[in-house]
Formats: sequence, C-alpha cells, structure tokens
Amino acid sequence: MKRRTFLHRIGSILAVLGLTEAEWLSLGNRYYQALAEPSPRKLALLIGINQYPKVANLSGSLTDVELQKELLIHRFGFQGSDILTLTEEEASREFIEAAFLDHLGKQAKPGDVVVFHFSGYGSRVKLETSPDTIQNALVAANVSKNSQDEKIVNYILEETLLLLLRSLPTDRVTAVLDTSFYAPSTVLGLKIRTLEESVAKLAAEELDFFKKLKTKNLPSTPIVLAATSNPKQSAREGLFSGFSAGLFTYALTQYLWEFTPATTIQVALSHVENSLSKLGSKQQPALLSNEKNPDVTSLLPDSIIGAQGVVSAIEEDGKTVHLWLAGLPPQVLLYYGVNSRFTLETTEQLVLRSRTGLTAKAQLSKIEGANSLQVGQLVQEAIRVLPRNINLTIALDTGLERIERVDATSAFAGFSHVSTVVAGEKPADYLFAKQQEIPSHYGLFSLGGELIPNTTGEVGEAVKLTVQKLAPKLSTLLAAKLWRLTENQGSSHLALKATLEIISEISPRVVMQRQTARTFKTDSIKKSLPTPVVPVGSRMQYRVENQRDRSVYLILLGLNNNHTAIAFSCWDPQEPNTADTKPLLKQVVIAPGETITLPQTNAASEWVISGPASECEQQLIFSTAPFSATLAALNTTKYSTAEEQPIGSLLNPLDVAQALLQDLHNASALKTEMNGTAADSYILDVNNWASFSFSFQVV
Repeated sequence: MKRRTFLHRIGSILAVLGLTEAEWLSLGNRYYQALAEPSPRKLALLIGINQYPKVANLSGSLTDVELQKELLIHRFGFQGSDILTLTEEEASREFIEAAFLDHLGKQAKPGDVVVFHFSGYGSRVKLETSPDTIQNALVAANVSKNSQDEKIVNYILEETLLLLLRSLPTDRVTAVLDTSFYAPSTVLGLKIRTLEESVAKLAAEELDFFKKLKTKNLPSTPIVLAATSNPKQSAREGLFSGFSAGLFTYALTQYLWEFTPATTIQVALSHVENSLSKLGSKQQPALLSNEKNPDVTSLLPDSIIGAQGVVSAIEEDGKTVHLWLAGLPPQVLLYYGVNSRFTLETTEQLVLRSRTGLTAKAQLSKIEGANSLQVGQLVQEAIRVLPRNINLTIALDTGLERIERVDATSAFAGFSHVSTVVAGEKPADYLFAKQQEIPSHYGLFSLGGELIPNTTGEVGEAVKLTVQKLAPKLSTLLAAKLWRLTENQGSSHLALKATLEIISEISPRVVMQRQTARTFKTDSIKKSLPTPVVPVGSRMQYRVENQRDRSVYLILLGLNNNHTAIAFSCWDPQEPNTADTKPLLKQVVIAPGETITLPQTNAASEWVISGPASECEQQLIFSTAPFSATLAALNTTKYSTAEEQPIGSLLNPLDVAQALLQDLHNASALKTEMNGTAADSYILDVNNWASFSFSFQVV
C-alpha cells in the first residue's frame, strides 16, 4: 500500500489525537505495556452488535467480544467485574456513550489501563449541516432516531469516539475497532462490516455531545488499532469451525495468546496481516501511537512463554476439563483432531476428547495429576493430530444460477480431493463465482473476492469446462493448505529464528522476521511493519539461525506471485548431471548454533524476485529428523539444467506436501504410543518440528 494512501486514511484521526506523522512513524510497544504491566486497575468496555433493524445482520460481533474478554482475563489479568460488555440492543448510542462515561470516565485514574473494543457496522455520513464533508461513524444498535424519520441517525462519529478516548485521565488507553467505513458497489465473498454511505442528520443529542467534547481539555493520546488502513478496504468477518468472527479480532487475539513476550505491536500487526491474507482477506490493519524510542522488553513473567488456550471449567470428576482454544492458528483449528495433547503449567498433559468451535473437552492423561487442575491455567500445545484425508473446500457463490451451481457441484465432484459447499453456510477455502465484469465469465476467487491468477474461463465457456481446467491449480492450492497446517511458531519447542532479507551492497535489509517463542528471552525481535514490500528485481535471502544443541533439517515451500508452487532446492554437486542422469537434491542441515543463508550468497545461486506485482507466501519448515520422503517426492520430477535454480517451480506440490506431513509424523516420538490414532492421522510433536509463515508484497 502506498504511503500517501495510508496517510489519507489516518489523517483525520491523527489530527484528533494531536499526533504528527513523525510521532506516528515512531511506533512502540506501549500497547503491550498497557495490557501486561501491573497497574492500579484495568478497565474494559467491549461492544458487539450482530442484530440491526432493517439491515442485514452480522454474524461474528458477539464472538469478537468473547474473544477479547477471554484474552483480557486469562492473558492480561483483567478482572471480570472490571469488563463491561454491551451487545445487541444494549449497544444503543445512548448506552454506549453513557457506559463510556460511567464505567471508564468516572473510574479510570492516572496510570490505569483502559481497553475499548467495537465490533459492528461502520458507515460514512454526509451531515446536513455540512454536506460537503464526509465523516466516518460507528453504527449503534438503534440505527435511526425513530422509525418515522430515518434521516435522523443514531451514529457515533469516529471523531466523537476519539475525543472520548482522549478525555480519559490515563495515558494507557487502547481502542480496537473491528469495523470499516467504505462500502463497495459490489461485494463478493466474505461479509463486510460497512453500511452504505448516506446523507443524514445526526441526533441532536449526539451533535451537542460532540461539541462539548471539543471544548474540553483532552490529556490522553490513545493507541487505536483499526481493522483497515486503506480507505477503500472493508473489514470482513469469516465463518470458521462452528462460529463466525471478525477476521481482524480473531487474528489479533490469536496472536496475543501465543506471542505476548518480547514483541512489539507493529510486529504483531505484521503477523496479523499474514493471518488475514491466509484467511482470504487483503485488509491491512492500522496502528496509531505516539510512542518514541520504543523499549522492547519481556512484559510477562518468564514462566509464561505463550499459550494456545486456557482451562475454562473443571467437571465434577476432577479430571475432565473444558478448554478455550483461541490461541490456535485459525487455519489449524478446523482440523485439530481428537487425541491432540496440551501441557499444563504443571507439566501434566491433557488429551483432547471433543471440540465444538473454540471450546473443547479434554482429560488428564494421568489420574494422579487431577489435584493440580485449576480454572484459569494456561495450556500449551504438545501434540497436534491432523486427519490424513483433508479436502480443498470450494464455496459456490450464491450469485450463481441454480443450474450453474448444479453443474459446478458435478464438475468439482470429479476431483478426489475437492468438496463443495454453498457460500456462507460452511467454512471454505476458496470461492467459485462469476467475474463482475460484463460480459462475465467464471473464475476462482479468495474468500475476500480476489481473483486467483490463471483461473478464469473464457467468455461464454460452460461451467464444467472452466472447472475441469482448474485441476492443476486445485492441486497446488490443496498442497498450500496442507503445509499451512504445520504452522506452529508459537508452540514449537525448537529454538529457531529466520529473517527474510533483501541483499544490498552495504548490508542486508530486513523485510520480516519469524522466531519461536523459545528464542524470545535471549534476543529481542527486530522491528517489522505490516505489509512487507519487495520490489521486482530484488535479490533475496533467508538468514536462518539454529539456537538449539542439535542439528535441524529445513524445507522451504511456497506460492509465488502467480499462485504457482515453488520450493527451495539444494542440488548435490557430487551427482553427475548429464543428458541421461538428472541432478539430485540433498538435505539442508543446520548444525547446532549455526547460522546459514538460503540460498548461499554467490552469483550462481541468486534468488531474484520476478514480476508480476502480487503477493508471495512461503513456509519454512524445520524438523529434527531428515525430510526423507519429501526429498524422494522432489526427486521424482525430472529437472533440466536450466531449472536448477535455488528457488524454482514445484511440479508435484501435492505429493510433496503429503510427504512433508509424513516426515513430520515420522519424527514424532509418540507415534508408536498412539498407534490407534496414527492409522488415519498425522501426529506432530512440538519437540520435533517448527514452521514459519512469510508473506510479502511484490511491487
């Protein structure tokens, strides 16, 4: 995203907050300090609205409130009695503003922590008093002042909210806004949280309230986390395994469960945007702060490294517990299988028995540990069980005619690894729909409505023919889905760090960095901003550091900016390369304490970024055991001498992805103990693997 586009979006907010652009650019970790440090009191006001009169309902706002509340209580030490929630009809304009003044304004004191969250519709409004000015506004549950005059709206101006935040007597104020203000003319895919722009008259009480706030002394400069930074992007909500949620809230809270120590909010937003992209949305979150010279330190006790969930209840038998699992990566949760295991802070293990949405039931693996169970105990992933039979799920757009959906269903049924659902009814990976242009033709889209390259049919082409042509692309996308399921940066017990760099004549420039939680205590994470950008023609490399006392093996897989599969290839120089003998690949091994670059820095093995401008996604997967099956799958394809590039095309991605999961399964020490599970599942042990996700924009 261009800098001027971003500043256009946030310009008015900066003005209200009293910040300069220079102050914004020096972002810091005050968000974490506000949440994690001891303080006299921690107060929160959480707003969520799904049901609106006379407009389409939302689905995920109440889940957002629950996600935020559980995070604040179990991860950041808020007391439940200090968190006020307003949902559905409770969240009227009058109630929201009254709750803000009473719960936050009257109680907060200097040094206190305040969190405000809003999930619901946003809109833009042209006020009758100044029709040339368009203002952003939050839509309260009572949209209109009364049913007789819908021109009078009960919106809360974004500027009113920012003034309210500034009016608080503490400088430790954070607001999370999972809403947006731009309504596109057509919406494809995921539901958006924006109502159409209108010419309306604000309720007289709102205007009076706004005018009074503008006359007050406003000491605070809050942090504002917004779901979008681009004025023409929309906040979206997704359908997951048994629940809906705002993509931004889910991705943000999931990251904070796993990575609170030794990180900064700008690094967090880099991860959040990475998650949003994998969930099918191009929205780019925004952060406003006035922090200068940030001090990056560990903000939680050393005994807490991160968590994938928490014990939320204990049954009468004393050994069956209910878990809240909001710390698992969103793409993993859907396939998280029975017999997966978690470790309690006491080192006792819990075995997963069932799961519904974000909640699960588990049992202690040993009865003698039952006395140590307590509500509020954090749980960390130990064993991940994934089914071997995983399909690529294609949602059929409801804009298709009935006969088109029937034909598409029939055509996709011809692929053994693909299933179809009606868009909006069940979780899906991609969307099959008509393009919006006229004359229209069919294509495959992300859930956020972005066309997947090289998936469109010809104008007038039959549905079945378009679908049949998708066979290679569907195989590639399923392979990517499988290797994404290995992501475990927050739970891996390996001490590893990987940095993506642009090679320059002076010194490498860091694009983004990933590291396991095990490395946080010994090395602070580098600065990183959302939307890492790499110009076409850049020379790239990964710098990978093994901080453990044993060797690890490495595989790199990914999707390039054409959405075709790629892999890192380390060619064996000992093998002859003649017309009759193809070159072979060798394992990439990183010795204990060693740091290597991929590819090796020399002219013969350069990795140069080519066009077109788009997004690249790569997965670095590490294991304590060799990737024997993966290398065998890679070696089944014949490569010409010209194709012997360090990072090049992957011609059999699905075979390679399945072999990769098998290798990680083979590395697990517990697979023999769990033979009954192993027959139809992959068993992955956090002691034996780590997997990092990198996404960046090519421009």
